[in-house]
Amino acid sequence: MSWFRALKDTTRSGLTVERKRLEPLIALRGAAGLAIVLTVALTLFGPAVAAGSAFGAYQAAIATFQRSWRPRPELAIASGASLGLSTFLGYLTGSHLFLFLPLLAVWTFLAGLAWAAGPTIGIIASSNVAMMLVTITLPTSIGQAAGHAAMMAFGGLVQATLVILFPVRRWGAHRDALADALAAEADYARRLRHDPVAPFDPQPLMLARSAAALTPRQARTRPAQLHGTRGIAERIRPVLASLADPAVGVPADGPERDRVRELLAAAGSILDAAARAIRHGTPVTIPSGAIAAFRTPDTGAILAGPPARAAKRLGSLLRDVVETAGGVEETPAATWAHPFRRARPVPQPAPPPQAKPLSRPTLIQLLPVAVRAIRKEARPGSPILRHATRVSTVAVAGYLIGNALPLGHGYWAPMSAVMVMRPDFSQTYSRAVARFGGTLVGVTVATGIVQLADPGTTLSAALAVVFAGLMYLLMRTGQLAAQACVAMYVVFLLGMGGEAWDQTVPERVVLTLVGGLLAMLSYALYPAWETPRLRTRLADWLAALGEYAAAVVGHYARPEGKACPDVREALLKARAAHIAWLEAAARAKTEPVRHRGLSRAAADDAADALHHLGRVAMLMEAHLPDRDATPVPAAAALADALRTATADGARALRERRVPRWKPVRDALDAWDGEGVPDRVVRRGAGLLLETLEDLSDALDHDVPPMTVKPADAEKPGP
Repeated sequence: MSWFRALKDTTRSGLTVERKRLEPLIALRGAAGLAIVLTVALTLFGPAVAAGSAFGAYQAAIATFQRSWRPRPELAIASGASLGLSTFLGYLTGSHLFLFLPLLAVWTFLAGLAWAAGPTIGIIASSNVAMMLVTITLPTSIGQAAGHAAMMAFGGLVQATLVILFPVRRWGAHRDALADALAAEADYARRLRHDPVAPFDPQPLMLARSAAALTPRQARTRPAQLHGTRGIAERIRPVLASLADPAVGVPADGPERDRVRELLAAAGSILDAAARAIRHGTPVTIPSGAIAAFRTPDTGAILAGPPARAAKRLGSLLRDVVETAGGVEETPAATWAHPFRRARPVPQPAPPPQAKPLSRPTLIQLLPVAVRAIRKEARPGSPILRHATRVSTVAVAGYLIGNALPLGHGYWAPMSAVMVMRPDFSQTYSRAVARFGGTLVGVTVATGIVQLADPGTTLSAALAVVFAGLMYLLMRTGQLAAQACVAMYVVFLLGMGGEAWDQTVPERVVLTLVGGLLAMLSYALYPAWETPRLRTRLADWLAALGEYAAAVVGHYARPEGKACPDVREALLKARAAHIAWLEAAARAKTEPVRHRGLSRAAADDAADALHHLGRVAMLMEAHLPDRDATPVPAAAALADALRTATADGARALRERRVPRWKPVRDALDAWDGEGVPDRVVRRGAGLLLETLEDLSDALDHDVPPMTVKPADAEKPGP
């Protein structure tokens, strides 16, 4: 992509206002907390302290909006306390440039590294640095600086108290994550009716798994509807795929395919009903037609073999989903609900040992986890380390440039740069454009209000609260709307402290532009492009899928039933590698750099081949043999060959060579001589080799002829 097109796309992205679900009650709660802090500070300490303390409450409310599964009060307290500490340290050195600049560089560098611990921590840390640049100019003594810091921490405490006293959908994010996973599987079931090999985005399941990790306090209080449903949903996806796929299921046409389409449509309706029930905390209401599809005895007469087993398994899992999601709603036509209830106790075999519940560290326990994540990224070539270096350099340069310009309020340049800079190109550039555009809109509106109303201290404080509340309400709709509200909030907040609008507006516009240009220039001069790393991401995905496929195939040689922890662990690693690839490919498409050894067409074809590799392994997982099944000894040799060949293939990918799959082919040839008791096993094994060869074909056309070296070729002799 050319620089012109990249800039055009990022500009369009930054200026886009999206239609999102608004959360007015949460926005009102955040604005109320800000109003309380401003009222207390104005009453007790005056406008200057009120202006500084308002930043603590403002930032603490923003922290509670971040996508985090942690208790929101903890985020608010941590945000207010960290901003107070940053402000106090900044004021101690602010009057001595030779002391403040090193502190700013170190503080900003650490804030940049904080992105390694997750976007929530990264956003809070970056915002603290940006707001510190403003708030250190407000106190006039060490005592006042300590008072400002204390009031900022008080602002975080107020926001945390309001979150506890007035919770809004306390488990709403967790419910939405689980409901989105079920809804994604419902959509997958419907798409399988028309495309038996339709792709599935694992992101909703990964997000639901992240939401299922709870702190000890959360685990004691979570709603019953959030118990167990995710685990059942995880087992439904491979069953849906195995029921629809012609390779191990039913033919592409005929009465068997018609029955499968009917079952898939019914499964989609039931999963959608369960998703709605979990999202809103209500009983499950299922259409009677969906129940009838699983009640009819025709399924057993039409389907046989693996498809019949998959249909039976699907009905059992859907019944479990309905029961764990809250049961079926009682209706006058309650008879159709009976197939999804156990009318009488049926003796069941002892369940397999349950895995340990997913646990999330508390805020204190998170500190060593964050430190380990930061240490892992503190290495040459790391995008996070490059981001930390960029943002610290830009902050220092912006501070020096802002102070050198005869405008006053020079801190706005580094503040704007720190607020817009992100570890990747597209977000940095789109946010820079949005911040400047939002600033123009915001200061224009604020100027008009000031000219018409000439607000004093009280009215300025009220207007600051109003526009902060609008920012909370609109912050998810896009950066342009949010930044316009931020500009108006800052103008009125500083106007409350005695600064006239004409002392803030011109400087803010010019210095915001300077900060945005510095941020954009820094990424152009010291980038962290994702495009050159695409081969590495693809290799990681191949290696993870190879481990997953090998784990699945290995269990045909040593049947252990459906509960296979090694398969589950390998699947999670493969999903994580898949998500990393998707994110990297999306970022690479917006970057103004040429590909290096992996064109966009080859990347798409290779990703398609790996998707099918994972799908075939998933199909085989859906039919894992029971403990008493007959072992297939040849499967052990194939598992070893898959593990070795995919590891070598990943190495070949990183070295810009085309991988070859001779060990897998040899293992399959040896297997054919022994005979295969189940067509699913041998057919699936053959499909694994086909997908690997498709991967080589996709890469073969993308490597220059001089560099095409088979990964398993022998070295030439002397």
